[in-house]
Amino acid sequence: MKDYSIITPEGTKDLLFEECMANRTVSTTLGKVFAQRGFHEVLTPGIEFYDLFAEEKSGIPMEYMFKMSDSKGRLMVVRPDSTLPIARMAATRLMHEKHPLRLYYNQRVYRYNPGLTGRSNEVMQTGIELIGAKGLRADLEAITTAIEALSKCVPDYRIELGNAEFFRIMAKSLPVNDDLREEIRMLIESKNYSALNSLLDTLEQTQAVSVIRRLPRLFGGIEVLDEACKLCDDEAALDRLAYTREIYNALSKLGLGDRLMIDLGLVQRNDYYSDIVFSGYVSGSGEPVLIGGRYDKLLDNFDAPAPAIGFGINVDALASVMLNRGNVPQKPKPSVLVHSEPGFEIEAIKYTNALSEAKVFAENSVFETLEEAMAYAREKGIRKLTIVGEEIKTMNTGE
Repeated sequence: MKDYSIITPEGTKDLLFEECMANRTVSTTLGKVFAQRGFHEVLTPGIEFYDLFAEEKSGIPMEYMFKMSDSKGRLMVVRPDSTLPIARMAATRLMHEKHPLRLYYNQRVYRYNPGLTGRSNEVMQTGIELIGAKGLRADLEAITTAIEALSKCVPDYRIELGNAEFFRIMAKSLPVNDDLREEIRMLIESKNYSALNSLLDTLEQTQAVSVIRRLPRLFGGIEVLDEACKLCDDEAALDRLAYTREIYNALSKLGLGDRLMIDLGLVQRNDYYSDIVFSGYVSGSGEPVLIGGRYDKLLDNFDAPAPAIGFGINVDALASVMLNRGNVPQKPKPSVLVHSEPGFEIEAIKYTNALSEAKVFAENSVFETLEEAMAYAREKGIRKLTIVGEEIKTMNTGE
């Protein structure tokens, strides 16, 4: 059997030094934003029963999950999504808490990506869930929290607004079965115009087909909603377009300019989205770094109906962008290396701790000889070497 002990599984990687600093910086920055806006941190288990993520609830195909069994033979999965576990938590442990619940998380999710296409199977994700609140104010609270979160990390973000219910209404009107409807959704999501048109050409050319054909191109400013309104006369669909317009107009008061866009082709696979959906992009990342939306029916699965809206941010992707731009603070190097003479090891450790308490970044030497300590200090650019013995002596390393 081949030995895989020195490599990581496909879709995963080790994070080293600056990468860890970048991830920690993003997580800390976003956590502060969420906490200052009244959200409380929660964590959910890394493994859950498969039943929680059954495809009819999560919209995540079973083959995309990492599965195992427990000691009783029950099917388990490694957490592929954060919203569903938090919904379960809200319906059980937090069932007696007054609504709305303002929750945020920072944890890893694991989902198999066939072919990877640059995506990871393991992602650090942070985000919020606002549970028990509905309407314009709640939607604006969630979306403006997303905007503030991205703005604290990068200046050139873009927020795109869509409406899951508008797409659902149009898709239900198509003369196709569920499998073909899902194929159409995937073609829209990938903006594969050619394949989408070829498939739609085989159908009766109804109004719904005309709308669906245009969806991938319904991207831009407020004019997108004007065009969509002209394409259909379904009252429920027009109502969702009107609400999307209301959200867009309200957010426009933030002076976002072309950082705020409409994209009616936002048709993410997560079937629990029920109305307004939104994504966040930053230059340097080919995939959205933020995905969110309203999911008013999700908690029905736990016999605890409540409206809700939330979003998740790909911390790894955002950290990578910031690292590539040099926007992550570098860890300072020690200014002093403390080396002990034989028999004065504890005294050297105490001296190192005293320097640290005095806000001097010092490192304790673990080398056996002074020559080794000096060579190390020079290699690492540590300018001073302090020797602790009967006396305390400090010398320059020549760096």
